[in-house]
Amino acid sequence: MESRMKTNLQMVDILNEWDPFKLKNGNYDTEIADTIQAVHELNDSERLADRIQSIYEFSFEETIPLIECKKVAEKLLIIKGNSSCTI
Repeated sequence: MESRMKTNLQMVDILNEWDPFKLKNGNYDTEIADTIQAVHELNDSERLADRIQSIYEFSFEETIPLIECKKVAEKLLIIKGNSSCTI
């Protein structure tokens, strides 16, 4: 369980650094929680990018370009993949 927590914290860091609407740290708590849940549910970067885009669009009523969402999705899936390889 500890490794999943560490993985989630790494994902939080990535998502806070991303800051797609230039709001500065700490303004995306709900979206980050929803995104991390989506990462644990999905393994496909395209589907995850779609989900990330819709999560942020729902909250901010503004669309982030899918290519930006895909870059973040790929980073998050790498973190997820790295954590599942450790015992």
